Amino acid sequence: MPAPLATDISPDTIAAISTPPGEGGVGIVRMSGPEAVPIAARLFRSSRSRDILATSGWRSYHGFVVDGADTLDEALLHVMRAPRTYTREDVVEICGHGGMGPLNAILEACIKQGARLAQPGEFTLRAFLSGRIDLIQAEAVADQIQARTRAGLQAAMAGSKGVLSRALFDMKSRLTDALAQIEAAVDFPEDDLPALVTPALLESLRQVQREMLSLLDTADTGRLYREGVSIAIAGRPNVGKSSLFNALLRDARAIVSAHAGTTRDRIEEYITLRGVPVRLIDTAGLRETSDEVERFGVELAREALRQAQAILFVADYATGFLEEDLALAEEVLALDVPVILLWNKCDLPAASGALDAPSAFAGVRHTAATTGAGIHELEDLLAGMLLGGLHQDAGQPMLSRLHQKDSLRRAESCIARLLEDPARSPEFLALDLQEALDAIGEITGETTPDDVLGAIFSSFCIGK
Repeated sequence: MPAPLATDISPDTIAAISTPPGEGGVGIVRMSGPEAVPIAARLFRSSRSRDILATSGWRSYHGFVVDGADTLDEALLHVMRAPRTYTREDVVEICGHGGMGPLNAILEACIKQGARLAQPGEFTLRAFLSGRIDLIQAEAVADQIQARTRAGLQAAMAGSKGVLSRALFDMKSRLTDALAQIEAAVDFPEDDLPALVTPALLESLRQVQREMLSLLDTADTGRLYREGVSIAIAGRPNVGKSSLFNALLRDARAIVSAHAGTTRDRIEEYITLRGVPVRLIDTAGLRETSDEVERFGVELAREALRQAQAILFVADYATGFLEEDLALAEEVLALDVPVILLWNKCDLPAASGALDAPSAFAGVRHTAATTGAGIHELEDLLAGMLLGGLHQDAGQPMLSRLHQKDSLRRAESCIARLLEDPARSPEFLALDLQEALDAIGEITGETTPDDVLGAIFSSFCIGK
């Protein structure tokens, strides 16, 4: 079945399992469309013999889902009549037991009765196309589902409530007023009109430009809240990388051993730094080895380092820098990411006569991973390095996606071009304003190309 056109709402009634796969106490099958309630009426037997078709507004019923003579599950049926629903269509949710057996059976029964399987994000696409939400709010729905931290959830909630939308629509309103004023000079060039490009108009545009620049400054923070960052732990074997990994997690996740080469795979877990999700990666010790499994682990480690946004390079305080450390440090410092030198095992006596460490590290910290000493100071350094100077209030208007940043940057460039030479012909000034309005419309969904809409909604999970 092809994905629905981004410019039109399909007349089909769609159905999908809206809860994650696996076992749980409750699972939900959702339907939306003109036949959602009639299909539910054919499948559901109310325990009190209620007439499902007669439902107005929102009602819930207890009963059983049936497929012919077979009873599939005991369930609650929630009927929500248009237009006060998520999609502005009739919506039905069947809440049964949360195993894949009953949920798949209910979904198959819905499809047998005339529904079709929903495409990824199609429920939210219908909410967008019906005008219930704009594109920013639609994308915030996906961000809410994927949020890994409370700050990320707050940022997504602010987006879904229209905080960013209101800021952009306010800009559009002032730009539209300015465009109307300038177009009057185009439409009536010979009329005895007062000067239309007034100091007040230009000041209004300068204010819009300042707001655009301020909003662009939030893009990096918005991306961090949504996507997080990857930090890899690197170093030669037996310097305490896995102990550090466990200390940052506050959990014994990785195996720790005095034998070099214990870690032969990349191990990943998430931690939180000032509300930002951090994917922490423990890697195999970097060294030449004849062991085939360990050699594969070393290659995985190097791949993790190439993909990381920051690296913790761990050295042994008790042995100091060895020739092996220097070679590995040169390799890691050649990567275009911040690298922090971490002197681990600082609870042991310092080495004497060791080699000097390179000076190109972004920071230096001392830790004793087995005791927890220096871990908080390391976290402060990481947070400052990754987040220092960035916009921090997750509840304020914030860009969170690359296409939003790109569109707003183009809009700001149009305003900057107009303000550089406001004495140009009104036709050119009007063109600048229209391009700025179109660029903002790409963010809100009013002028977004269909292929971009398709890519956005196809990234959603099925059932949302």
